[in-house]
Amino acid sequence: MVCTGAVEPPPFSRVMERMIAYFGRDAKRINHALKVCSFAQIIAARECPGTELQEIIAYTAILHDIGIHEAERKYNSTSGNYQQIEGPPIARQILSDLGVAPSIIDRVCFITGNHHTYTNIDGIDFQVLVEADFLVNIFEDEMERQATESVLHRIFRTETGRSLLRIMYLD
Repeated sequence: MVCTGAVEPPPFSRVMERMIAYFGRDAKRINHALKVCSFAQIIAARECPGTELQEIIAYTAILHDIGIHEAERKYNSTSGNYQQIEGPPIARQILSDLGVAPSIIDRVCFITGNHHTYTNIDGIDFQVLVEADFLVNIFEDEMERQATESVLHRIFRTETGRSLLRIMYLD
């Protein structure tokens, strides 16, 4: 089957394409972003359906680690604090180039610039991103059961995120 017609893809698809192009051959980082985005969309669909927050969550999930290459280049580190410094300018450029509304860009950049600082969680959009990132990181980092239980109790707040964590790692 062949799709015909030159239709401009929706902004979200274009953000994904830009993230993939930015990371290039770094399949690990591309796959991480796509997995986080999938979990974020599941949580967002249940916790804040039909709102602008879903757009913010999707963009943030795709771009949350976009600063990791700059962190490696500038600081020789992938530490979260360096990602938080380097990510927002890159995310802002990508979203601006694609014509995303400035208010949405500002929120995505705030979350991207704080997503490893759990004391700064100030909204459901931020909470969803953190939970989705943990759902992926628990697996990728082979987190021990005790640490996973700690994350459940200290970090997770949404019913959907808590349920996914229990199903995947604790039950």
